[in-house]
Amino acid sequence: MRNSAPTVCPMTGASGISRITTPTGDSAWLATGYTLVRELFTDPRLGRSHPTPETAARMSESAFNGGPIGDFDTEPVDHARMRSLLQPHFSPKRMRELRPRVEEITSLLLDEMQAQGSPADLQAALSLPLPLLVICELLGVPYGERAQFREWTEAVGHVTDRARVEQGMADLFAYNQELVRRKRRAPGDDVVSRLCAVDGVADDEIAMHALVLLFAGHETSAVQIGTGVRMLLENPAQWRKLGEDPDLVASATEELLRACDASSMLRYARTELEIAGEKISTGDLVLLGTASANHDPEVFTDPDRVDIARQEAAHFLFGHGARYCIGAPLARIELQVAFGQLVERFPTMTLAVDSADLIERKEIFTGGLTALPVRW
Repeated sequence: MRNSAPTVCPMTGASGISRITTPTGDSAWLATGYTLVRELFTDPRLGRSHPTPETAARMSESAFNGGPIGDFDTEPVDHARMRSLLQPHFSPKRMRELRPRVEEITSLLLDEMQAQGSPADLQAALSLPLPLLVICELLGVPYGERAQFREWTEAVGHVTDRARVEQGMADLFAYNQELVRRKRRAPGDDVVSRLCAVDGVADDEIAMHALVLLFAGHETSAVQIGTGVRMLLENPAQWRKLGEDPDLVASATEELLRACDASSMLRYARTELEIAGEKISTGDLVLLGTASANHDPEVFTDPDRVDIARQEAAHFLFGHGARYCIGAPLARIELQVAFGQLVERFPTMTLAVDSADLIERKEIFTGGLTALPVRW
């Protein structure tokens, strides 16, 4: 996922840690290199909360990847509770059971795109509606309300407009509070209804979980579908190779996730510690340089080359350790199905514009393309 990057964010280079300045003008530490980043992902002395959040260094004004989240005193317990509540609903087994439905939705969307004819905007035809439809079904959110909550999720992810972010959070939270009330009155076969059936879980807690899932459950996949297809079409030999050998779709998905322009992941020092010889103070912002780790030449051969048959170390796009992304199994299925069906049905697909003319969403921390014109 393409996020707001620090002022200095090497894609490759030696493992280490250095002082950088974030886009908000705050001082932070940037950790680079595969080995160091992997170690820091599992270091309990780093967290996502801050003892004085109002004074914490930030990356942006975004609600989810801009600054601290959670309560410093209860973060470990709160995080464990959140995972215990949500992980069962996104287990690999549950996601495998969902795969036929993802395949069906993808096929229907591509039918519509094909019927409308070439050229088409793949971002509008597939990248956005596929994960939106899937997460709406999972959460029990009416798809017909997507325009409104899509507007709010984009506001929540804005990197510079704090007032817009705060209003987006308030609106999206109120929407999910109402969603929970609906599910209390008329439960369905969905994640929110199942959370409502768990004893001891307050409505506001469910609403906040639903808010995060609604944002992360479609935004990240929408970005990665478009980004992955762009990389494949910019490397036509890889597009043809995937079409000739569909069994490569799983490794291709991992490679496209590894190769994308990932941002750093935020952590705050929960105590004084030393990292790679540097003394880090309590509350310091430490950025885990996933882009550097995923392009470390000590780990990945020719790391800037897209190789859909690559069989090397695991990437860190979904994190690592205790905070590994709960939604990773769902994202993988959506991406695998999207890439697989696209190369099968549109083997001659190419970009309809010059790659340099594609426009990135700079104002949203997840990044992604505003449009992806293709022809076949």
